[in-house]
Order: sequence, then C-alpha cells, then structure tokens
Amino acid sequence: MLRTLKELFDTFAAPASSQTPGELAHTLQLATAVLLVEVMRADPAIGPAEQRVVLQALRSKFALADDELDRLVELAGETAKDLYDYHRFTSSLNEHFTQEQKIRVVEGMWQVAYADAHLDAKENHLISKVAGLLHVTHGEYIAAKMRAKEDAGQA
Repeated sequence: MLRTLKELFDTFAAPASSQTPGELAHTLQLATAVLLVEVMRADPAIGPAEQRVVLQALRSKFALADDELDRLVELAGETAKDLYDYHRFTSSLNEHFTQEQKIRVVEGMWQVAYADAHLDAKENHLISKVAGLLHVTHGEYIAAKMRAKEDAGQA
C-alpha cells in the first residue's frame, strides 16, 4: 500500500489541502513514525527493544502490513537524519488528530523511551518539547508518562 519512499516523502511535503485522503493518511503515519524514531535516536544506545516498541506503537495506531511498517520506519529514519525542527510534523498532527490521538503519540514516545529500561535525559527533553508542540497539557503528559512507565514494568 505504501508507495515508494520518495513518493511518500513528496506526499508529506505537499500542502495538506491538496492531498487526497490516502496521501493525508500517509503524511500522518510518517509524522507519527518520525517522532517515535526520534525518541529512539535520542538515546545513544539504540537497541532491539526500542526498535520493537516503535513497530508495536505504529502497528497499534495504523492498520499496516509488516512490510509497510518496515518501509515507514525506514523512511522515518531517513527523514529524521535531516530533521532540524518538529513543527512540520506536529502541525500536521495538530490539524488532523484529536487530543486523545495526540496524547497516544506522546504515550508511544514514552514507551519507546522506556523500552530499554533506561530513560535518557535527551529522550525526556525531546518528549517534553514535542508534547508542548502538540498542545498536550502537563497533566496529560504526566499521565501518558505514567501509563508507559507502568506498561514497561517500571512503576
């Protein structure tokens, strides 16, 4: 279902108003994947547990086949390498996601951060920054963090 990586990236770069519903869905999937991958990249020791949690989080949010998930994560990783701000990703999510969906993205970010049983300061800072950009309140942010920590068995 996912097009080639270049086509998907070109779709993301297009204005939301000119996108078809399918292209918009791909844009939102990529935005979510980039934010999750960024948490993984914030920890200097990327391990298989974090990679597995990224895939699980995306699988739970989007109905994608395994090969589509792999390609989405690959594109997110490539996109994240050249990332200089999060605004283009968070603005798409702010425009099209409900508050609950945005909270779930933040919770997914926390799940990635806790996947290796170690919370890095860079991960914490990144999630805090993105939560602010997504207009997630401090209470929602803390609740998402506590749910992810409990899910990781670190409560």
